[in-house]
This record gives sequence, C-alpha cells and structure tokens, in this order.
Amino acid sequence: MVLQPPLGTSQASKAVTTDANGNIKLTEEVQATSYIDTLVALSGTSPTVDCDEGNAFTLSTSGNTTFTFDYSGVNLTTNDAYAFVLKVTSGGSHSLTWPGTVDWAGGSAPDAPASGETDVFVFFTTTGGSTWYGFLAGDALS
Repeated sequence: MVLQPPLGTSQASKAVTTDANGNIKLTEEVQATSYIDTLVALSGTSPTVDCDEGNAFTLSTSGNTTFTFDYSGVNLTTNDAYAFVLKVTSGGSHSLTWPGTVDWAGGSAPDAPASGETDVFVFFTTTGGSTWYGFLAGDALS
C-alpha cells in the first residue's frame, strides 16, 4: 500500500494524517458502501486474539481453552476505543478461561457454550487494553 501525503495545503485543512506510531488519523467521518473485515480463525487450547490481525475471530474448541488478548500492534491509547467479536463453537464440554482484564456484566464470565453450540462474545476497551468489557452477544446459536 502506498500512502499519499496528507490532504490539504495547510495543517488545519488536513483530513488525513499519521501519528508517531504510524496510525492513520482521520479528522472527519468515513462513509462507505460496505465494510468488510478480516475474519481470523484461531486454533488450539491457548489461542491469542491478536487485535492487529482483525476485529472478528472464530474458534472451534478442542479442549479447555485459555484466551490471551494481544493488542500491542494496535498502539491503543486511553484516547482510543477498540472492539472485537469472537465466535466460539464448542467441540465438546470445554471450559473457557478469559484474561483477568475482562470485566463481565454481573462480575463473572458467562458459561461456555455446551457441546456443539456456538456463542458470540464482544469485547470493548477505552483504556488502552487495561480493561476489556466483555459481553455475551449470542447464546446457543445454531
């Protein structure tokens, strides 16, 4: 990808800039006909959700599973909001263990999906990744 210089002739008119981390910053909204994101397939019993790879993840469990969230490549700051979706299909009666930085409604994580079921989780941070708000968005989906 070739990056073009910032648009506009003066600093005040530049709608697209980059910061010191190489993040592209827009000062105006983005309008698109459609939005397509990369779907990242996770595997194993110790998968890492690498936020630099996408915003949508899937996993079919093969045993008790412990998740790690890696957001180091996203350069999150406390001025940013970031979210991702995780679809988990249970390949058996497996437990799910989440990072200790996840804050669940009611104070505890929801039950793992039963064997053959699919659950969808959403995770959201506004603290640079030090706290993730976790939500069960879909339970026992078919």
